Amino acid sequence: MERFAFLFHPLQHTDFARKFPILMRLPSSWVEGGMKYLPPLHISHVTGARSLTGVELEGDFVGLGMTPRVLLESDFEHFVLPRLIRAGQLAERLGARILGLGAFTKIVGDRGVSVAKALNIPVTTGNSYTAASAVEGALKAVDRMQKDRANVEAAVIGATGSIGRAVSHLLAEQVGALTLVARGEERLEALASALGGHGALIRTSTDPRSAARSADLVLTVSSATGVLVEPEDFRPGAVVCDVARPRNVSAAVYQHRDDVLVLDGGVIRVPGAVDFGFSFGFPPQMAEACMAETMILAMEGRYESFTLGADIEVEKVRLIQALAAKHGFTVEGFRRFERAIADQEVEEIRQRASRAGH
Repeated sequence: MERFAFLFHPLQHTDFARKFPILMRLPSSWVEGGMKYLPPLHISHVTGARSLTGVELEGDFVGLGMTPRVLLESDFEHFVLPRLIRAGQLAERLGARILGLGAFTKIVGDRGVSVAKALNIPVTTGNSYTAASAVEGALKAVDRMQKDRANVEAAVIGATGSIGRAVSHLLAEQVGALTLVARGEERLEALASALGGHGALIRTSTDPRSAARSADLVLTVSSATGVLVEPEDFRPGAVVCDVARPRNVSAAVYQHRDDVLVLDGGVIRVPGAVDFGFSFGFPPQMAEACMAETMILAMEGRYESFTLGADIEVEKVRLIQALAAKHGFTVEGFRRFERAIADQEVEEIRQRASRAGH
């Protein structure tokens, strides 16, 4: 039996109530301020995951009581890192042979490097499979909207970040034009130069909203904690894949633009009759791609720090995608705000976009 552990944290103060319902009655500042001092908690035991190869998997969820705001605003070396290490040590005591970092625990500090050095088990951020599954899902959505990939204009918001660079490499091979969006012009130009031979026409921009307005496909992978694009920023029929957590795409896009297909990125079906033992907002058997990467590596018996630091190797993105297929992990349909999007709804969005374009 292979074993893993995965570390996650609440994305907003109301998430604490999934484990402690009474906290819903308290002011958010009290909840955030108090919960960040809690030691790492064993949230649940995971059972029932089974590879297509027959390998069975068990694991554990470990939780930290820090929201993204607390993680980003607290001193990393003296406050955050010691708590990440304690969480990893709890995972070791639970029997894990690899630890996955979820949400902002893989963004703060040096993106898992110091945590891995302090533990006796390997650590992965899951960003390789996050990148692979985001592109796969987004391009499937482009097909469903009956767009020709060769003529699609895509934009990656957060392109120079860890996931953004890998996503940009994959997309540049499959679309007609690609706009790279980030704040730093020097890093943008360096990435554009690296992508020059991939086939797509490469552009750069420091304005997310302007880039989104001219795109058929928008992927948001920025680590910014706020919304970067609004309803008026998309053309009819656009596919918008929001990989970032917290989200970069305003919920108002879904609420007010019924001619735009808004997706969650990296939502994966885990093979077998998996029971996570805890509801983190997804339908049964569904997991984030970063969580899935940890499980895939455990099933493969590949106990190594697969994805760490700011850089993601495109070769590793392709490798983890192949291992996912080997073990039976799949990008499962289209989902938005942790719910399935019915095929009929996708078709209705496509039809409304078609009418708007005439």
